Amino acid sequence: MKWLLLSCCCCCCCCRLSSMRSSIAVLVAVLVCCSFVSSSGNRNHHHHGVHSAFLPRSSSHVLYNALRGGSRTSVMEQDDTDTDTDTDNSGMTEEEVAARQIRLVALEKYHMEQQILLTLRSTFLSEVLAQRGIPIATMMDVSTIDGNKPPEPTDWDCALSTEQDPKTCLYSFDAEPNSKVVAPLGTTQYISLSALNRLRRTDRSKVEPMWHSKYAILSSWFSDASEYSLLQHAGIQGFFVSTLLLDTMGLRLLLAVGVMVALLITLPVWEILVQRILTSSYFWNQWTTWGRIAHAALPMKLLLGQMAWKFLAQSFASLETYVRDIVVDYECTLLEQTIPITIFNNDQLQEQEEDDDDEEIQYSEDEECDEYE
Repeated sequence: MKWLLLSCCCCCCCCRLSSMRSSIAVLVAVLVCCSFVSSSGNRNHHHHGVHSAFLPRSSSHVLYNALRGGSRTSVMEQDDTDTDTDTDNSGMTEEEVAARQIRLVALEKYHMEQQILLTLRSTFLSEVLAQRGIPIATMMDVSTIDGNKPPEPTDWDCALSTEQDPKTCLYSFDAEPNSKVVAPLGTTQYISLSALNRLRRTDRSKVEPMWHSKYAILSSWFSDASEYSLLQHAGIQGFFVSTLLLDTMGLRLLLAVGVMVALLITLPVWEILVQRILTSSYFWNQWTTWGRIAHAALPMKLLLGQMAWKFLAQSFASLETYVRDIVVDYECTLLEQTIPITIFNNDQLQEQEEDDDDEEIQYSEDEECDEYE
């Protein structure tokens, strides 16, 4: 109606200002514009209906709730949505209803995936901002405290496993008789001292998990900076042995120097042996065999040299492993001899008291002898 009145006004103005032909042209143009506007309005209304068919009230509720968290959806909104859905499904065939439900499920899945991605992006940005010094909540603020608790330093107790009083071992179930076992202070989770030291030298990553990573065993018992260190009882011998085993390059250097010294000492023997081989008839009778190698091309000689170098390297590595095992066994024996026992049973207490009495008697006799002299 508004467009019709507007067209009439335009026509009147044109009739007064210009001729009848121009007014008719203007009227036609206005009518075309009115028809275009009405058709576009109908098309928009049609699109709105299609959008409503694909996105009913249930989907709009899903979108709104997805932005503020799916756990905040109320029961009343869900009931209203179900009622509206049932009303909208009236007059539709079963195939159309099924297709609509499939589209709704796909749309809800898409909204949920977008919500998850939004949460992940916000978490990532929070971590980055926290690293730059901005006070903002991170994953550490919502994580479990016990899971991130570092191992605590602890003191140790040492006991002697005997046939009358056997001790359990975390590594081998039962400790060997007359061997020392250690455990964190105030616990009975014993492990053989030798087994603990060998495990420390072979695979350090398996030491603390023996106690479920509750105690800092390596930094407490085998560190020079710790007041609970076991190595402080080993003396100067334990210091040198520990330094030699920790420094892998030092051990290899000592082995290389030892091999070179042995070769230099036995050099006259090797000279005589090589001279006898080179001048022997058996060696020259095999000319047809090793002559081909002597006159082979350079790549063949390089390949043979590489194979010889690998053989020497493997032999040296085997020698290093053998020597290292010997040094570890010596370190275990040294710890067994020097680590004091802190937990005694009744028999051991009696033996300890008898030993103390004998030492006092011997000390008093020595003092008497000194006074007499």
